[in-house]
Amino acid sequence: MLDILVTGADGQLGREMRRMAGVSPNRYHFTDVGELDITDTDAVERFFAERHFDAVVNCAAYTDVERAEAEPERAQALNAEAPGTLARAVAAQGAVLFHVSTDYVFGGDASTPYTEQAPADPRNVYGRTKLAGERAVVASGCRYVILRTSWLYSEYGRNFLKTMLRLTAEREQLNVVFDQIGTPTYAGDLAMTIFSILEGGYYAGHEGIYHFSNEGVASWYDFAVEIASAVGHDRCAIAPCRSADYPARAVRPAYSVLDKTKIKRTFGVEIPHWRESMRYCLARIAASMKNQES
Repeated sequence: MLDILVTGADGQLGREMRRMAGVSPNRYHFTDVGELDITDTDAVERFFAERHFDAVVNCAAYTDVERAEAEPERAQALNAEAPGTLARAVAAQGAVLFHVSTDYVFGGDASTPYTEQAPADPRNVYGRTKLAGERAVVASGCRYVILRTSWLYSEYGRNFLKTMLRLTAEREQLNVVFDQIGTPTYAGDLAMTIFSILEGGYYAGHEGIYHFSNEGVASWYDFAVEIASAVGHDRCAIAPCRSADYPARAVRPAYSVLDKTKIKRTFGVEIPHWRESMRYCLARIAASMKNQES
């Protein structure tokens, strides 16, 4: 039986990992900042001195891309420095670290999907700090599986899908950018992939950096239109707009589609199309709302 630590357990991905753990024969231990502040090096060292883990899944991150521009120190602490602290603790125990990174490590100048070997060129604080976190994990000498993902959403917390559900219900018109291209990714699909690789021990001998997102390509405009259509919010007219028309501190990559060939070939992962996963997530949200009303 394995002992597995999941940090950032109250976030989107962490909560999906909680769901997966319910069917595992292994022991999962879940922490968020209240139980373990991974930006506190001394706290991390004490925590690991008192416990042994076979694997750690780091779901903790500073993910507010806009606010990171105004709070670079906080983003640096959680995205760049904390992963290195965790990785060194993992290395000391001979464990393996699953660490989640982002498509925003790329600049967005490509026109074909980014492979794991493509040069990183982040254009905002969030991307730069996440790239620094990747490099800290690699430099630690621990065994690691780094998974870069994109446009993560779920039924939990704050995300684009839930924001669009609310806004398309409240407004008659909405402008959404069409010149940023990527792939919406359901956190449940990413959690299932991590869970499957971890539970099966398939990472052994295959440590490294991998890309994971749902299949397909979309703009934020495409994603918003599909969300509204799926739930019948046809009263709201959604219009495409350019990024330049939408004031933002952070520069987003114009194109950040990830090539998933490596993870599919290495682990035999089957990945749903983003529309399929979007509909599944919306159904879960609807069922949850119905349960709350009854």
